[in-house]
Order: sequence, then structure tokens, then C-alpha cells
Amino acid sequence: METNQILMLTTTFEGHAQKTENEVEYWLARDLQVLLGYTEWRNFLKIIEKAETACEGSGHRVADHFVDVNKMVDLGSGSQRQIEDVMLTRYACYLIAQNGDPRKQEIAFAQTYFAIQTRRAELIEQRLLEAERVSARRKLSDTEKELSHVIYEQTGGNQNFALIRSKGDHALFGKSTQAMKAQWQVPDGRPLADFAPTIILKAKDFATEITIHNARTHHMRSEPQISNEHVTNNQAVRQTLLNRGIRPESLPPAEDVKRSNAASPPPRRRPWKIRTNWKAHEERRQTISDAEAAVSGVSAGKRLDHR
Repeated sequence: METNQILMLTTTFEGHAQKTENEVEYWLARDLQVLLGYTEWRNFLKIIEKAETACEGSGHRVADHFVDVNKMVDLGSGSQRQIEDVMLTRYACYLIAQNGDPRKQEIAFAQTYFAIQTRRAELIEQRLLEAERVSARRKLSDTEKELSHVIYEQTGGNQNFALIRSKGDHALFGKSTQAMKAQWQVPDGRPLADFAPTIILKAKDFATEITIHNARTHHMRSEPQISNEHVTNNQAVRQTLLNRGIRPESLPPAEDVKRSNAASPPPRRRPWKIRTNWKAHEERRQTISDAEAAVSGVSAGKRLDHR
């Protein structure tokens, strides 16, 4: 397939994409039928049915990707009639292309186009999830620093921070911090939180925020008081997770947050170079001087006339 034809088909496919009010991208099956080179709607419906079967087999809800709609079309007589159509997500289009006739040039192109676009969307989603986890880890770090500060202010030292945090971990996981590190295979010297899933990071952060609030509000002055508060809060968060079918100690570890946070450094910008045209500069300066002299002369003349 020639480059010009690939560019034309790409533009055509992207040009037929539409968006719902909620910014969900979709194609209409009637449009896709033409784009894929099918002349008969009934034949194209068979391809859609195969794609729906593939969608269901892949574990996705068919209704999330194939939505039956009706629309009005103009007839040659000037009247209108209602016809059936289907709203298709990008994934649905990909499945339709995969179940089409690969001998059709349009199908061959669509198979590659939607595979690439679907993978690109998956990568973007994955990157957003990674960014959310990195943000949650930073937030937890800031919250724990604040708790350490509260402990120092109210107990006269922050040597109890590690102990209080460890008790909180045991209340949240039902296991000690060391046991969870062993389970998640956390390298020596690395915090457990660096390998915790996003939901655990947010759970720990929420429990810690409550501990900070209550420790200040109730003027807790000893390690046992703050420890009991932190344990109670982590137990409450754990119970909430359990009620929603989430067992913290059974979750798999996430990727090292330092790897998720690793990004290529931004390109170094070359400093702006000020290029001075000295000849032009001197000419402008002379012009300004002449203008100032002229103004001064006019002003002097006015003063003499006034006298």
C-alpha cells in the first residue's frame, strides 16, 4: 500500500470519529461499513455479530462497546425514514476489522490502524495510572512527614514514629511490615510503600490523616495514645476495604514506584543568546539623542517665548 493511500485512509478513518457528550470516542457502523468496503448492510451485520462474540469471549461487556441506535436518513423524495445503526468504540472497530475479510485492502489497513490506536490508548491509560500511583506515593510521604512532626511536637521526640507506623501497617494488613516486605519481596532498605498498589497508598494516607487530625484535636501527648489512634484508624480502613471485597494482604505488589517515576530528563534548553547589532544600536541611540535635543530646544524656545 502506497504512502499517500495510507495517509488518505488514516485521515478518512479519523475524520469519521465522533464523540459523545462525555467525550467518549465512537464510530457509527453505517460509516464504518463504507470505510471497510462493504456494500450490503446485512453482510456487515454478520461481521458485527462475530465481533460482539469476540468481545464477550475476551471478558468485556458487549453493551460497553456496541450500542444499538436509530437515526433518520433523507430519502430522494425529500422525506425521511428511520434506520438502525450501531455506535462502536475504538475497541469494537478493532474487533470488527479482525473479523473482516483480510483480502479487502480496507480491512487490511483497518486491522493495523485500530490495533495501533487501541494499543496507544492502552499505553496512555497505563501511563495515567502510573502517574496517579506516583502522586499517591508522594502524598503519603508528605502525610507521614507531617505525622512525624506532630509526634515530635506533642511527645517531645520523633523516635516513636517508626514504631507507630509499623503498628498501623500491622492493623491494615493483619501482618507486620517485615512480613509484608517478605511477601512482596521488597529489597532491603526500601520502604514497603514503594511497592504498594495505589489503593493501599491512599488507604494508608487516609488513616494517617485521621491520626494527625485526632492527635492534634485531642492533644495526645504520648506514644501509646497516638499508636492506639493510628491502629484504630487503620483497622477501620481495613474493614472498609474488606467490606468491598479487597483484602490488603492478598493484593499483589506494584512495580517499584521509582521505576514508574523514572522519566527521561527534560531536554536541556540552550540559554537565550542576545545578539546585538551594534551599528543599529548606535543609530537608534543617536536618533533618540537627536529627538531629546529637539525636544529640549522646543521646550527652551517655549520658555523664552513665555518670558
